[in-house]
Amino acid sequence: MKVAVIGAGTSGLTSIKCCLDENLEPVCFERSDDIGGVWRYSQHVENGRASIYESVFSNTSKEMMNYSDFPIPENFPNFLHNSKMLEYYRMYAEEFNLLKYIKFKTLVLSVRKHPNFQNTGQWEVITEKDGEEETSTFDFVMVCNGHHSDPYYPLDAFPSIKEFKGTYLHSREYKTPDVYKGKRVLIIGMGNTGCDIAVELSRTADRVFLSTRRGSWVLSRVYDNGYPWDICYDTRYKTWLRNTLPSGIVKWQSERKMNEWFDHVIYGVQPSDSSQFKEPLCNDELPSCITRGSVVIKPNVTEFTDTSVKFEDGTSEKNIDIVIFATGFALSFPFLEGSIIKEENPINCLYRNIFPTSLEKPTLGIIGLIQPLGPIMSAAEVQARWVTRVFKGLCIFPSQEQIMKDIAKKKEILKKSFGTARDNTLRMDYIEYMDELASDIGIKPNMLGLFLTDPNLALMVLFGPCIPAQYRLTGPGKWPHARKHIMATWDRVTKTTQTRIVKKHDNSLVMGILLPVLCVLALLLATFIYQK
Repeated sequence: MKVAVIGAGTSGLTSIKCCLDENLEPVCFERSDDIGGVWRYSQHVENGRASIYESVFSNTSKEMMNYSDFPIPENFPNFLHNSKMLEYYRMYAEEFNLLKYIKFKTLVLSVRKHPNFQNTGQWEVITEKDGEEETSTFDFVMVCNGHHSDPYYPLDAFPSIKEFKGTYLHSREYKTPDVYKGKRVLIIGMGNTGCDIAVELSRTADRVFLSTRRGSWVLSRVYDNGYPWDICYDTRYKTWLRNTLPSGIVKWQSERKMNEWFDHVIYGVQPSDSSQFKEPLCNDELPSCITRGSVVIKPNVTEFTDTSVKFEDGTSEKNIDIVIFATGFALSFPFLEGSIIKEENPINCLYRNIFPTSLEKPTLGIIGLIQPLGPIMSAAEVQARWVTRVFKGLCIFPSQEQIMKDIAKKKEILKKSFGTARDNTLRMDYIEYMDELASDIGIKPNMLGLFLTDPNLALMVLFGPCIPAQYRLTGPGKWPHARKHIMATWDRVTKTTQTRIVKKHDNSLVMGILLPVLCVLALLLATFIYQK
């Protein structure tokens, strides 16, 4: 059975491997000349492909974001530069011999139903390479083109931008800070990208203004006791607590935790509407830039003039040279018929964010069209494992009625948990989503069974970080090294930071002497006060 895989990035590579694991025949079409997708940096913006700036680092740590049966090397840092991510992808592709299934410099023009789709569920895929078109028939299609290539440019919300005489661009076009030296720059959008660019430009630009409509919670990659933030956040126990406790208590605890690093109110970044969930952005330097004055936080823009900008609090800034719209991306599937998926609100027409409800047969799945509160790489891998087993008929696919009930239920959860903001359309709880798919496959960890047979492992699975190897302990695709890998998680995390071996100071002797002395002094002081 032949499977067309569209894209050779994060989702595409693991989809190829999952096809091979299930003895399917993948053919991957990649429009560029290399693998890596969003993580492959280029000095130039390439049409139809995700574009990143030179300094991009991952916001999720290597232990959480690697593929489940192929760990990122121990000597790699906890958070990876884009060049290290691409190096890991090359190692993965080489280990599982994936490159021979990829057709590079091949553009997918159209994916349409085969004339006999009602009976076969097959697809006709039309591609173009070197100016020549080719039509091929596939039994299944896995769409892995990502959702970071078409910029969302809300110029309609800023009609006066036409009056602006300076330069304005989307963050997708930003590469390096050199050309911004000495400029006064306004960045619109307080997401990860907008804040990364603001911090980087603060070292070269004359002044950087960061405009936010709603504000945001800011966290550091360095979290409790110096561990990566997601190692501490994405655990089964903490997820259970967040989903069990009353929402008011969870909100209070979350805000209290966010404010431990710095008070978001006095830095002007706290989200304005606490009823609307705003995913925390990850930036280690933003508070420092704000307190130094090299980045100035401003509210939403109300008006542009030829050289200045007015904000909704009545203030204005003059002599603005450049405006960067860090406003995210629009969903785009130009090769799919409009009847297959509605791009403006896909949550309404995709079962588990994967299968279009308009199809009579589940033979086309979209991989990676998610924004979990955790790493997308490992989530895309579990998606691909589930989808390939659905293709083979090894996982039961529900009826249309059950699918629509599930979508309606998920819509209510999405609205209640994350609000109705555009940038939360694809949001979901990371572990809950992974476990839902894993249960169908038969790879979800059996906590009761683990506690009875391997309590040490059970404790690590429950209270430790939910690393991808947890989904290789049992069932199809079981990895013999999964247990060992899980149990050594903390050692790997500290190995890359503890490059100078030091011993913790032993204060037991000091405290053994100091504590009795303090008690005697306290007794003498109490006696003196009593006598007075």
